[in-house]
Amino acid sequence: MTARSADRARFDRATAQLDAPLALVDLDAFDANADDLVRRAGGKPVRVASKSVRCRALLERTLAREGFAGIMSFTLAESLWLARSGFDDVLLAYPSADRAGYAELAADPKLAAAVTVMVDDPAQLDLIDAARAGGGEVVRVCLELDTSLKLLGGRVRVGARRSPLHSPAQVADLARAVARRPGFRVVGIMAYEGHVAGVGDAVSGRPLRSRAVRLMQAAARRELAERRAAVVRAVREVVPDLEFVNGGGTGSVQHTAAEDAVTEIAAGSGLYVPRLFDNYTSFRGRPSALFALPVVRRPGVGVVTVLGGGYPASGAPGADRLPVPYLPEGLRYDAQEGPGEVQTPLLGSPADDLLIGDKVWFRHAKAGELCERFDALHLVEGDRVTATVPTYRGEGHTFL
Repeated sequence: MTARSADRARFDRATAQLDAPLALVDLDAFDANADDLVRRAGGKPVRVASKSVRCRALLERTLAREGFAGIMSFTLAESLWLARSGFDDVLLAYPSADRAGYAELAADPKLAAAVTVMVDDPAQLDLIDAARAGGGEVVRVCLELDTSLKLLGGRVRVGARRSPLHSPAQVADLARAVARRPGFRVVGIMAYEGHVAGVGDAVSGRPLRSRAVRLMQAAARRELAERRAAVVRAVREVVPDLEFVNGGGTGSVQHTAAEDAVTEIAAGSGLYVPRLFDNYTSFRGRPSALFALPVVRRPGVGVVTVLGGGYPASGAPGADRLPVPYLPEGLRYDAQEGPGEVQTPLLGSPADDLLIGDKVWFRHAKAGELCERFDALHLVEGDRVTATVPTYRGEGHTFL
């Protein structure tokens, strides 16, 4: 029996009394992945990215482990909810236009102390001030650096279009603008190198592309390490008591942690290890989050149909954004249909061994987006479900 076959047998036994569709997290794999993130961080704390988890119980489990500290959130409403729930260090990773949320933040000392907001433009400060509604609490601010690699005099750009702040002078200028403004305090710098941390460099069957990605990422790491250090020096001249410099992501933990200028690492997808993280040379994780769909039809030889399945991930559309049939091994989509909203045909010889009601296990392309489809996660240890915990959706929250 292969390791994957053994996993299938465990998951089927654990959920034998549960009807699919359902989602589970294998806690043995989850904890092993957490340990690996800490190991790769080399002693620097890992701030867990809530976008990639979307389950309070698993955020609490992660932060209870040595080596993790703080949350990186994805909306202001989520940040405030987490802070009210007892999380005392929440870094909002994206600028917000949530006026009601800013009014709540500026009026509550506990929330203002726990939540740090992201800024890369003075206009965002104007919006926050206009939304205060009389709230006088000092708002903690993090400045985001654009990490993109610019080549050929800026004519070629590699990396996500995020912050407009690319040079040390630009970031320092914004730090001065915040420092001059009552009601705000710069406490951190963030730089997310998505073109390094979030792009696989070992794509199966594409050796030339994989080599090109590795060369690009090596150049990007060198350029960013030098520029990030210069940014930190420039900002510390304005803000000597800067609390943190956040960088990295699951795919680049050890590389980012090696930079002296970085004080903490952000990561979250490495806890679940979705399929987009199969194509990396920098680490190997264990898939811990899966979902099961029930067989509801047997249209013919070598074909079964499961209920649901059309759960594409965000990003540029492509086959890599689709869930992948995982267990039993050997199933594939019908190229004419793909995964459907209400039903999905699956082809392959393993289909002939599946009966009506049997479970087919899938891996999502991205991490936390799986939780937008399910209101609960069944936590499995060995071959038993030891707890069932709500996702954000299960607690009545869909923040985006």
